[in-house]
Amino acid sequence: MGQVWIILAADRARSNLARMRGETDRAKLDRLMRELGGRLSGEGRIYLTGGGTAVWEGWREMTIDADLKAEPELPGFYEAIAELKESIDINIELASPDDFIPPLPGWRERSPFVARHGRIDFHHFDLFSQALSKIERGHARDLADVAEMLRRGLVDRGNLWRYFNVIEANLVRYPAIEPRVFRDSVLAVVKDADSLPGA
Repeated sequence: MGQVWIILAADRARSNLARMRGETDRAKLDRLMRELGGRLSGEGRIYLTGGGTAVWEGWREMTIDADLKAEPELPGFYEAIAELKESIDINIELASPDDFIPPLPGWRERSPFVARHGRIDFHHFDLFSQALSKIERGHARDLADVAEMLRRGLVDRGNLWRYFNVIEANLVRYPAIEPRVFRDSVLAVVKDADSLPGA
């Protein structure tokens, strides 16, 4: 029992520290990319996702976390992240849609280019993957992001439905997902996107 309380206390301490850091705006994201590109010697890609994409594209001014995925995870990547979250005063999460839903075929090719710093190319993680993972999560802010993606033409209803159907058979590998609920949620979006928050 004592060990459980120690773990819970450590989780609360991490959460409190994250809240103490400032929110992330476009200038912080730009600095993060430049600093990472300058520190990492190898060649690779780093993907922005979630609030980072929303802030960089301009439909949100701030986000709590900068969500990143590195491919490959280059030597020194974790050390750079640990230093930069302090020096830039930024919350960084290593997370992407394929942690939560099955990867969509062709997601790398559909991931829009953002910038190149050093030998690192920065991209937004495939926006269809982002939209489907947000629909599955179903939070109001996530659904508002999906509505904005649709409004800006970054994703479209037909392909959202098509990609969902492509990955539906693989949902069994993600036990946290209720496939029927996910299907109904995607259907609701593609049939009536105007009813989404922020639409």
